[in-house]
Amino acid sequence: MANVETGFREAHLGGTAIRDLGLAIDGTRLEPIVAAFTEELRRKGLTRLAPRFYLSTEWGVPFGTIAIAIPFYLARPELAAIHAERTGMVEGFDAHDLLRYLRHEMGHVVNYAYKLYERKEWVQAFGAITQPYVEEYRPQPFSKRFVRHLPGWYAQKHPDEDWAETFAVWMTPDHDWRTEYADRPTALAKLELCDRVVGEVAREMPLVTDEELDEDVATLHLSLDEFYRGWETPGGELPPGLDGSLRATFRGSGDRPAALLIRKLESALCTEIYRWTGHFPERTRPLVRHLERRAEALGLNYAAADEPRIVVALTALVTALAMNHVHHGRYLP
Repeated sequence: MANVETGFREAHLGGTAIRDLGLAIDGTRLEPIVAAFTEELRRKGLTRLAPRFYLSTEWGVPFGTIAIAIPFYLARPELAAIHAERTGMVEGFDAHDLLRYLRHEMGHVVNYAYKLYERKEWVQAFGAITQPYVEEYRPQPFSKRFVRHLPGWYAQKHPDEDWAETFAVWMTPDHDWRTEYADRPTALAKLELCDRVVGEVAREMPLVTDEELDEDVATLHLSLDEFYRGWETPGGELPPGLDGSLRATFRGSGDRPAALLIRKLESALCTEIYRWTGHFPERTRPLVRHLERRAEALGLNYAAADEPRIVVALTALVTALAMNHVHHGRYLP
């Protein structure tokens, strides 16, 4: 639930068109991070390929371009706070995290700039880029065939993402990927292919230099309220019949409301459950809030000394529900 400060920010900005917020990379916290990333590219020898950075609705690289879109809400702290409140997670919450996403997107840039996806060895390692791109993918946690970089086992989503994640691991400074993936020969072979291919193309001029922008922030006529409308999963998908599970989680007695603890854990649950299961934060947040409402309706309380056990139990409960949904499309059988 929104606190007073966040609620004020939303009321103040919610009706404003995004293009009228005056957003830019220059002069914000993003500027030095982009500069640091550009230096990373130089150190990796990628000096002939200069991506264009711009603000848009989400992270991405339009196919066939070398333009990296950065979510507009990352340009201002209050917008990032609103995004976290509305969706349950911010993809790029600090400098370290922002660089992780930039390395991933740069993988797409290199792929498109040099048309690596047309190479036979690339297709053999990652698959055809023409495979259908689906949002609702079902990852296999800890699969040895893929690297792990972004949350949600993202490399398993599509061959293009598999390559981008592999590139990001390869690009990460001081990352001894040969040692880390020594017991995962398939993933290691992808990294070695990336190392060899990027070493080759880094000396060449890119085949593609298109910088066409997709949903540039300057063209977004939607207001913040309109942009976030519909992000939450409809309430009809929420699982009934969890009262017994909540009672088992908060067994015992005490003077602390269970609903308040669930609310306090919401952000961490959304982020970490996505990281390890692939269950999207915009799904986890309504689920957690459903549990919060049920705990309040049941009048559940707990003792302060029992909180560590309850945090573990609640995390296990939400994770189990999330895994059911990821692999079966529903929370309960």
